[in-house]
Amino acid sequence: MAVVLIVTSQSCSGTKSVVSSTPVKINKFAFDFVESNKLQSVLDLAAAENKLVFLDVYTTWCLSCQMMERDVFTNETTAAIINKDFISYKVDAEKSNGLNVAFQYDVAEYPTILFLDPQGNVLERGVGAHYHTKLINLAGSALAKARVSE
Repeated sequence: MAVVLIVTSQSCSGTKSVVSSTPVKINKFAFDFVESNKLQSVLDLAAAENKLVFLDVYTTWCLSCQMMERDVFTNETTAAIINKDFISYKVDAEKSNGLNVAFQYDVAEYPTILFLDPQGNVLERGVGAHYHTKLINLAGSALAKARVSE
């Protein structure tokens, strides 16, 4: 007889499919997530709009990732803060371009939240579920670091 034990935490070790190299907005969320099969296209868009990149590296099976999609990425107040200064991008770490992004940024737990400059340098990194205050604080820190490096 086999026993299965399921354990959940704020992060998962180990939602969108990618379409094209030109970023396209995903309408499911309050966050202005763009969809692209190339991170470089997202970085180029950020540079063109003088913004940073908010990158959510997730998996479909990760409960914390699902909670963030449901509770954080649909929140209009948090989205307004993030959308103002960031191009938001989600990648499934187990599919297509997400495999490369997860490898490039040494992602081993999900969700991993990265704030990048337009050159792809990590300004801030967070692992596990980031609800409103925690996410906004991390975004503010990334913005402060970007201003210092200008």
